[in-house]
Amino acid sequence: MPWLQLKLVTNAHEADQISDALTDLGAVAVTYEDAADQPLFEPDPGETKLWQETRVVGLFEADADMDSIIGQLKASLEQPPVHLSIDPLEDKDWTRAWMDTFKPIPCGQRLWIVPSWHSPTDPDAVNVVLDPGLAFGTGTHPTTALCLQWLDAHAPQDLQVIDFGCGSGILAVAAALLGARHVWAVDHDPQALIATRDNAQKNGVADLISTCLPADLPTLETDLMLANILANPLMELAPQFARLTKSGGTIVLSGILGHQAEQVSERYREWFEINPATLREEWVELDGLRK
Repeated sequence: MPWLQLKLVTNAHEADQISDALTDLGAVAVTYEDAADQPLFEPDPGETKLWQETRVVGLFEADADMDSIIGQLKASLEQPPVHLSIDPLEDKDWTRAWMDTFKPIPCGQRLWIVPSWHSPTDPDAVNVVLDPGLAFGTGTHPTTALCLQWLDAHAPQDLQVIDFGCGSGILAVAAALLGARHVWAVDHDPQALIATRDNAQKNGVADLISTCLPADLPTLETDLMLANILANPLMELAPQFARLTKSGGTIVLSGILGHQAEQVSERYREWFEINPATLREEWVELDGLRK
C-alpha cells in the first residue's frame, strides 16, 4: 500500500508540538529531519537535541483526507507552518531496503565491520560483527573509522586497553579481536554498557572486556587509552587520561574537528608526545606516547 508524507519545516522548540498534533490527526509515524544541513553532535546525558530548522514528517495512509488534516493542523498551532508539502511514498519492504544500505566496511588492511546478516567479505580477516544501531557508532562515521584504522595498523597484542566513551563497544571489541589482553569499556550511559556487552558476546570476546561507569573504573595504568568522544570532554579529561596511561603507553583521541586539533594537541602535550594529526573529511585523530 502506498503512503503520503506530510512535510513541514519548523524550529526546534515547536517540533514536538507539531509531532504530537500529527499523531493525534492519525499519522502512523512521525520523524524529524535536518532542514538546513546543521550538524548535531552527541547530546549531554538526558538531553535531546534538534536542529534549529527541523523538518517534521508525518506518514499517513494513502486514503487519508489531507485537506482536512492540514486544516486541523493549522488550527491547532499558534503559528501555522509556512513550508508545507505532501509527497507520495511508494510501498516497499523497508526492512530489507534498510538492511541493503549497510555493507561490510573495511578498516585498514585486515579489520572489517560486518553486519550480522552479511557474510564476511574476507573470512580470514579480523571481522567485527556489529549491526547498525540508533546512536552508539557502527564504523561509518569518520571518527570511528580513524580509530579503527589506527587499531588495524597498531594491533594491541597482549596490551591492557581502556575504551573511554565506548558507545556500542566497537573499539573495545576490535581491540580484543586484535589481541588485547584485557579491555575496560567505559561509558556514562548504562545503555552503552549493555550494547557493549551484547556486542562482545556476539563476537566471542566477552571474557576479555569489562564494562563500567567512569566512577567505577578501578585505579590502574593502561598500555593503550582510546577515547572517541568530542573535543571539549577530551580537554577536560586530559589529566585523568594522563594518570590512567602508563609511562611509554599510547593514547588515541578522536571526535575532534580539524580546527580543534591544535588546541587539543597543546592540552595533551603536558603529558604526551603528540604526533601530527590524521585527517578524514573534517575530523582528525590524534595519538601519542605518555612521557
